[in-house]
Amino acid sequence: MAREIKYYIVAAEALPEIFIKVAEAKRMMQTGEVDTVGAATKLAGISRSAFYKYKDSVQPFNDMKSEHIITFYAMLKDNTGVLSRVLAVFASSGANILTINQSIPTNGCAAVTISAETSEMEESLEQLLVDVEGLEGVVKFEILAG
Repeated sequence: MAREIKYYIVAAEALPEIFIKVAEAKRMMQTGEVDTVGAATKLAGISRSAFYKYKDSVQPFNDMKSEHIITFYAMLKDNTGVLSRVLAVFASSGANILTINQSIPTNGCAAVTISAETSEMEESLEQLLVDVEGLEGVVKFEILAG
């Protein structure tokens, strides 16, 4: 039976320093700042063995969302225009909305899930979250899956 791989979103400040350094070494190689693993690990201040041990397990969140579908969960107040304003933020970000599912409002709020393809976004995913969370009538907004 194959082992199921689980993923977690963790704030960078909570990670052991080695993971941050591995991500930095990978970034340097991807951007062409350095040409070799040796150069990247030297600049990042880690050993090559540490890099190879963690390189496939460490991925910055922005890289993971690229060319992927992300599902968002929102709790919205049952007021006219709230969902429309949320969708306008998605539209201005460049995200392509694939599905929208809304529950029947109870206690003045409705649960909404929005799945969007994010590879063409013109702003960061973090900015999208901030923009939607700041809208009037948005009680909660978070990433459900991605």
